[in-house]
This record gives sequence, structure tokens and C-alpha cells, in this order.
Amino acid sequence: MPRTEFTARLKARQQLLGTFVKTPTSHASEILGGAGFDFVVIDEEHAPIDRVSTDQILLGCRANDIAGLVRVPSSAPSAIQSVLDCGASGVLVPHVASVEVARAVVAASRYRGGIRGFSNSPRAGGYGTTGMWAHIEAQDRDIAVLAMIEDREAIDVIADILAVEGLDGIFIGRGDLTVSLRAKSAGEPLVMDAVARIMAAARNVGKPVCVMVGAVDEIGPFRADGASAFIVSSDQALLRASANRIRAEFSAAAN
Repeated sequence: MPRTEFTARLKARQQLLGTFVKTPTSHASEILGGAGFDFVVIDEEHAPIDRVSTDQILLGCRANDIAGLVRVPSSAPSAIQSVLDCGASGVLVPHVASVEVARAVVAASRYRGGIRGFSNSPRAGGYGTTGMWAHIEAQDRDIAVLAMIEDREAIDVIADILAVEGLDGIFIGRGDLTVSLRAKSAGEPLVMDAVARIMAAARNVGKPVCVMVGAVDEIGPFRADGASAFIVSSDQALLRASANRIRAEFSAAAN
């Protein structure tokens, strides 16, 4: 899938497979692109990844034509502009718990009707080879803006958040939502009911939902409720699982 088609496919609610990248190197994104994943999410919020690392990882995404989204550390316009200039295909913005924050996130991500500072000199603008208005048109069309819904305050206003023009979809952060609701696990009825409310609101307006799962066999119920983009595990967890499997196989073969 050409990375520039990611947002169109997301909006069409096609089935998309991705994973988190938490290691500050381009290799994982290249490997995942070669394996046929649709996208990766570079984790600037919970991993030791800065702008230089993000820039390198996004170069790896381009090497194998995989969409590179970034989970930015905050909704600050500077954090969003930084990764978009580096050539990100979109952003996941944490803790969008109000309409005001959702509108601010969209504004920071868009040129027309927004406040994104213009420059076509970084990678996103072909290092100056893309003209001003061609760059603006392409970025406003191709960049995906997803709000992370992970706070109890967001649940009561989820319909209003989803109605914000320019917000392309949502990511349900079940971990933070569990903590916010003071539940013991994401499997508790309180959390599951909250997730169901969020997904129902998204279905009502036809906006895509992205969720994270630990393994592919967990996708079924979320797909049935309307989720279409799935973040399965992370590069670190995939490495750990493979290493554990090989260790067990080696031990069995050596005995």
C-alpha cells in the first residue's frame, strides 16, 4: 500500500494492520514495511524517541513505503508540527478529552483553516521541491489526525469530539482509560461499557476507530463493533515473543 493512500483507506474504514515502534532506529519500520504491514506508530509518548529518531524512522518508512504515524507526547502545536514536517503520515494525539482540545489538535495539523506553520523545506515538502500550494494541498489531504480517547471526561462528550470537523478518527487508549476509570483491568465491565459507548458514537458518524491489541486473535470483537485499524503489539514485544519462542525451541532441541 503506498503510504500516501493511508488516510483515504483509513477514512474508508478498510482493515489496516500496524504496530508500535518503540526502538529509536529505522530498521523496524523497514522490516515491517517489507512484511506488508500497513502502518507503524512511532511512539514519542512512551519510548525514548526524539525528533532526530523520528526523522530516521520515517526515512525507514519511506524506504519500504509504509505509512508512519507518530504518537506525539502532547497536543502542543510544536509537537505536532515537528513530526508532520519530518514526513509523518499522521498523528495520534494523547488525552483528547474535550471539544476544545480536539479543535486545537486539528488546527495544529492543518494549513487551511488551521494554524500549522508553513515550511516546504523539510522532508514533507520534498526539501523545497514541492511548491507552496501543492505542498499545502497534499498535506491537508493526506495527513491523518486521530484523537486518543483515554480519559473518563471524554466519554460524556465523545459525540461532540467526533463531530469536530477535520478529525479523521479516534484511537481508544484502553490502558489509560482503565486507569482513569479506576478499574483493575481493561476487561472489567466498567471499561468495556465505556469502550462500547465510544465505538457506538463513532459508528453513528461513520468515523474510523483504531484500537491496540496484544495479538491478532483479540481483534474479532473490536472488528464486530466497527473498529477497522489495529495496532498489534509493538516492535519490542514482537522481538520478545520471537526470542522467547526460539529460546524454548532451542531448549527442547538441546534436551
